[in-house]
Amino acid sequence: MPSRNAAATRQRILEHARSQFARHGYAASTVKGVADAAGVSPNLITRYFGGKDGLFLAATRVEIPVSTSFDGDRSTLGSRLAASIVQRWFGAPGEDPLLVLQRASGERPEAAEALAAFLDTNSLEPLRRYLRDSGLDDADAHSRAAAIDAFVLGVSTRRRVLRSELGDPAQLQAWLSATIQRLADG
Repeated sequence: MPSRNAAATRQRILEHARSQFARHGYAASTVKGVADAAGVSPNLITRYFGGKDGLFLAATRVEIPVSTSFDGDRSTLGSRLAASIVQRWFGAPGEDPLLVLQRASGERPEAAEALAAFLDTNSLEPLRRYLRDSGLDDADAHSRAAAIDAFVLGVSTRRRVLRSELGDPAQLQAWLSATIQRLADG
């Protein structure tokens, strides 16, 4: 009989849930499908997460350490942000919870709200503060931060959500770097 490890089982369920939600969206994913993929009983998902909504919320909890991208001069912001983005898109194991939120945002109002709140808190606002602290007035900092945020979200949507090819990581990083830098410089 396999040993019981609640934390490992919960993590395995979350990994399979991210995969199912990322591939099929919220509506087409089922508790039974996630349970089957994770090799557990659907009752265990209900016990750990309270059902499909709780599982979705847990699977889409996003953490991105953006603060390290803001360490340094504005003249190299594009390269730092691009490196962080490409690392997340190519280097993170499993399905990216941010990608799951993006894909589900068209189906679930709470997913769209969670994505918008996440981006405001973890992208737009820190970027605005960084640009302001680098010498721009607040209105200009906000405009440039909004442009960068919209650009990155658009590229992510086009290449990840709509499943266009991401391309070569080095080429993508160079293009993102140059474009983000142009937006930061105005």
